Amino acid sequence: MMLDGNQLEQFHEDGFLFLPDYFSSTESSTLLREASKVYAMGRTEVVREKSGAARTAFAAHTYNEGFRLLGAHPRLIKPVMQLLGEEVYMHQYKVNAKAAFDGEVW
Repeated sequence: MMLDGNQLEQFHEDGFLFLPDYFSSTESSTLLREASKVYAMGRTEVVREKSGAARTAFAAHTYNEGFRLLGAHPRLIKPVMQLLGEEVYMHQYKVNAKAAFDGEVW
């Protein structure tokens, strides 16, 4: 996917883009299941709240296939390359979670 002129203008004005329905509900459900798997892991990359609930998972693309595929997905990479005007690489990747009602403030 490439961004259109309106999206490019919006990005340059706001500094971000909101693209609802960019991924299908099936794709989103798959990522939600993968996130649950990641948060259930006892890895040091999974940071937890005092309550034990997952807060964030660093480098999920290195140990979860779903997030590896997401991080390399053309629907993410191509628009970023379009905005930056050059090739890109994965520098940092994390999946954030916030426990309902008892999660700490970010």
